[in-house]
Amino acid sequence: MKTILIVEDDRRIAQNIYRGLHAENFEAEIAYDGITGKNLALSKKFDLILLDVNLPGLKGYDVCQQIRVYKPSIPIIMLTAYGEVEDKVEGLNKGANDYIVKPFDFRELMARINAALRVSELNNPETENQTLRIADLELNVGTKEVIRAGKSIELTAKEFALLEYFLMHRGRVVSKMDLAEHVWHLNFDPGTNVVEVYINYLRKKIDKNFDTKLIHTRPGLGYIMKEE
Repeated sequence: MKTILIVEDDRRIAQNIYRGLHAENFEAEIAYDGITGKNLALSKKFDLILLDVNLPGLKGYDVCQQIRVYKPSIPIIMLTAYGEVEDKVEGLNKGANDYIVKPFDFRELMARINAALRVSELNNPETENQTLRIADLELNVGTKEVIRAGKSIELTAKEFALLEYFLMHRGRVVSKMDLAEHVWHLNFDPGTNVVEVYINYLRKKIDKNFDTKLIHTRPGLGYIMKEE
């Protein structure tokens, strides 16, 4: 489960983000000032940092710059009420990966978080030989091999991408919109059935001939990969 540090002095905003992240099955921790945020970021392991600009104690730009010295690869998304180009440029120059202006829709924030985490995982030198597992299913990210119960399974490129996304989010419900955006890189069209078609293809290959099913439908919500 990914863990996100929220550094935000507006308690209402911080708590709303915290609750939203937990609803999306992320762990989260909050710091309400820049110094506490910097200390937490440097002393604990986080997968991503949401960092407000206008913080008491130490401004967000400075927090970002100091974190970058010790943790150059951690994704940082800056949150601010300032939407001027100069503010965005300064944040990016200080080391931020992305920049979102308040007020924002939580769905957009989640999309930016997921995008930043994907890039981080792809840039991780350990990712090339990473093996993702659930039950007796294994997927090797580098070699593109999929094995279940010792049997090699041939997947198309899109089926592999779909399975990889499920494994990276195993135990979490993912919606059709999530899959359309992150696997097909498309805005979700509720009139298309492409997601259902490929889910069916994948189920035939990794679930049909096995007792333990891994891909499960959650009516009205989406799909979840888990042993059940």
